[in-house]
Amino acid sequence: MSIYKVRPAVRRDAKAIAEIHVNTWKEAYEGILPEADLNAVSVEKRLKQWSEAIEFNDPQVQVVMDDDRMVGFVAFDRSRDPKSRATTGEIWALYVLPGDWDQGAGLALWDAANEGLEDEGCTEVTAWVMLRNERAMRFFELAGFKRELPTARTTALGSVKVEEIRLKRKLG
Repeated sequence: MSIYKVRPAVRRDAKAIAEIHVNTWKEAYEGILPEADLNAVSVEKRLKQWSEAIEFNDPQVQVVMDDDRMVGFVAFDRSRDPKSRATTGEIWALYVLPGDWDQGAGLALWDAANEGLEDEGCTEVTAWVMLRNERAMRFFELAGFKRELPTARTTALGSVKVEEIRLKRKLG
């Protein structure tokens, strides 16, 4: 049984979510993105983004707690891909503090997103992942996601272009 508890995010969580997003982003993408791009990501910008997401429930945001310490979050909703079916959900973001990697927090968040998307009537879920983000690729593949090879694309991120691919799996 997980020591982690997952709950819906509330407005007062936005700053902690923004801090987790920025800190985890910098750690996860070190060596993948230039240092200047990593340093350009700010808590202030992310705070606005996550405050609005929580307020409007777009996307849905849930947080994972280790007692009273927030250690990660997941954002999910219907797929943003224009040609996807109405029953396709998407993991928009899933971040866990580096000190809590490989401890079950990410799995607890995935389980919550899976349940939330099923409650919304979704039958499958996708996630876009950078090919060079080996940790994220391994996490999603261990969670049953499969690479959709024809979806590989190059996307501008900061000052560089990165290769990403859509992963997909059935819900349940």
